[in-house]
Amino acid sequence: MSNVADRDEDCSRVVHVLKAIAHPMRLRIVAMLCNQEQHVSALSETLGVNQAIVSQQLRILRMSGLVEATRQDGFAVYRITEPRIKTLIQCVEKCCG
Repeated sequence: MSNVADRDEDCSRVVHVLKAIAHPMRLRIVAMLCNQEQHVSALSETLGVNQAIVSQQLRILRMSGLVEATRQDGFAVYRITEPRIKTLIQCVEKCCG
């Protein structure tokens, strides 16, 4: 990985990722998906919010390239696209904990 201080495009990618997880619900979704793939309904139940709201946040995460969905038995199952995101989440938790 290159140093973000050296190149604008590297810095832009990091900012893009950080903006995507800089929302409390999206951060929680990403943290949950770091543990296991999940359906929208499971995420919704755990978060205690409407499925439409969770879907809206997942759309933003998909657009940022952090999560993707696959179909299983007619349902969308979401997962993290970049395994190193788990390390980022763990680092943030340690820094703020």
